[in-house]
Amino acid sequence: MAIDLLSPTVERTVADLVADLGDIPLERIRLHPPIGTATEEDLIQNNDVLRKVRCELIDGILVEKATVSYLENRLAAVLTCYLHLFLTQSRLGAVFTEGALYKLIDGNFRLPDVTVCLKDKYPKGKVDRIPYADFAPDLAVEVLSKSNTPREIDRKLRELFEAGTHLIWVVDPAKRTVAVYTSPDHVVLLVEQDTLTGGDLLPGFELCIAEWFRQAEEV
Repeated sequence: MAIDLLSPTVERTVADLVADLGDIPLERIRLHPPIGTATEEDLIQNNDVLRKVRCELIDGILVEKATVSYLENRLAAVLTCYLHLFLTQSRLGAVFTEGALYKLIDGNFRLPDVTVCLKDKYPKGKVDRIPYADFAPDLAVEVLSKSNTPREIDRKLRELFEAGTHLIWVVDPAKRTVAVYTSPDHVVLLVEQDTLTGGDLLPGFELCIAEWFRQAEEV
C-alpha cells in the first residue's frame, strides 16, 4: 500500500524508506512520480511505452531492477530454454522471461527474472495479450546481480510466497550456487556439482548446475 510520506502524521525518514525496500542502492529508487504516489499506469508507461530501465512497483514507488551482467543474462536465457523444452514436452505450463509482470495480493508489482505458470492459470489454453498477470507465478527465479541485497531478495520472496508462488530458485553467479526455496524459511542450497530439479511442482525436470553454467559462459 502506498504511504503518504508528505503527511505530517507520518514520521519517516529516507533511511526508513531505504530499509523498507531492503537496503537497495539509492540510484535504483525513482523520485518521479513522487515517492508513494506511483500507480500501475506509471509502471506500465515506464516499462512498455517509454522503454526505460524496467521497474517494479513497491509501496507506490518505482524501483529499478538491478542491472545485470552478460553472464547473469545468459544464465536466465539458458534456463528459460531448458524450461521451455521441458514444458513443451510435459504440457504442464509455460515459461516467461523477465518482462513478465505480476501484480501480487499486496498491490505490489514484481518482475522475477524467469517464471513458470502452470496450465490452470490459463483455462482457455492461451496466453492473453495483457500488460500484467493478476496472479503470482508458480515458479519464480531470481539471478542475483551486484546491486541486489539479501534483505531486498528476502522481502521479494516473502511477497511472492504470500501471493501463491510454490517454488523459488535464487541463483548466485558469484558463488555458483542455487538456493531452492519451498517457503520463505525453508531453503536447500545446491552447489555446482548438484542437479537442480523441479520437485513436486515440475516432476521430471532436471538440470545439472555445472552444465548450466558451462553453457551460459561459453560461446
